[in-house]
Amino acid sequence: MQIKKGDLVTRNSYNNDTLFKVINIKGNKCYLKGIDIRLYADSDINDLKIATEEEKKDLKIEVEDTDDDLLDRSEFFYLPGKILHIDGDNEYLQRCLNYYKKHNIYAIGKRLNEVDVSFKIKDLLEEYKPDIVIITGHDAYYEKKGKIEDIRNYKNTENFIKSVKECRNYEKSHEKLVIIAGACQSNYEELIKAGANFASSPKRVNIHCLDPAIIATNISLTERNREVDLIRLLEKTKYGKDGMGGIICNGLMYVGYPR
Repeated sequence: MQIKKGDLVTRNSYNNDTLFKVINIKGNKCYLKGIDIRLYADSDINDLKIATEEEKKDLKIEVEDTDDDLLDRSEFFYLPGKILHIDGDNEYLQRCLNYYKKHNIYAIGKRLNEVDVSFKIKDLLEEYKPDIVIITGHDAYYEKKGKIEDIRNYKNTENFIKSVKECRNYEKSHEKLVIIAGACQSNYEELIKAGANFASSPKRVNIHCLDPAIIATNISLTERNREVDLIRLLEKTKYGKDGMGGIICNGLMYVGYPR
């Protein structure tokens, strides 16, 4: 069967462990985008196999949901924290927005190229006044270029750092504005130093497209006087503390009475 643009495929040389969509073909080279993982890749067309329906089901990564006990369905009413989600990838952005909608969280989504975010984020913060801001998209660590500490060896980490710093210039308190930043293989340490509450990726691994949204949702649905269980929260993400890390903080949800 001939492989064409839009097909869902796996790579034989990687034991067919990740599901990709073919986004372009030039000669014998196919350009791929991860379905669940925030990852771009390229591959020789002869290394690809069209995924069967069973493989599509098996390779679709399931993610943890929020805690069932976060909301006490009683006579109280709840005002979850507001989320501003900025993403370099429109398909991943829409999946995250659907996730917020499922949990009845007010979230604004903006699709911006990673390099443009730092120039536009202040205006977005002033316009929407979010409690949580996510800055994500695509990133990669180019191991062949040099040391892991050098941000010049990353695709977009430097752009994410500039954007985080702009957010911190707008609001210095980590409690008043929670920042979640980074994508696959980002320089976690430098993002935290720049002012992020949560960031990827401590072990420079790929992350699931919903990982930042999972963290944001749990914080948004946790009461303001309640400390977030950091270890339990990170365990909800696909690769746990290898993929995401951060600092202990309180939730951002107001609770009122009566309904």
